Amino acid sequence: MEHSATAEQSPCQACGACCAYSSNWPRFTTEDDAALDLIPEKFVNERLSGMRCDGDRCSALTGKVGVATSCGVYAVRPEVCRTCMPGDVECGMARKRHGLPVLGYLANPVGWAKAHRAVPTIE
Repeated sequence: MEHSATAEQSPCQACGACCAYSSNWPRFTTEDDAALDLIPEKFVNERLSGMRCDGDRCSALTGKVGVATSCGVYAVRPEVCRTCMPGDVECGMARKRHGLPVLGYLANPVGWAKAHRAVPTIE
């Protein structure tokens, strides 16, 4: 279930730095069991406390950081991933760590957030 947005819709598609920042960052926080059950087991860490990482990189991230990336579980990603917004403090920290320029806030961060924080539904 890869997200098909272009970098024009979201600068995240040409970045991915937040997904390769820390093995402690893609943790589960407020998700209920039903939401967690939607994440494929191969992407969940052994402690069942967050996403499995290869080093500091989330195992669901594909592509090259700073060039073109995609999330293999975008539609069912954890809350911590949903709350990281382009240009926010966490985004800036991650981009700096990867030698990428810090983004300014989007012209309409509220509209972008509403469009990209949809909660998955169980069918």
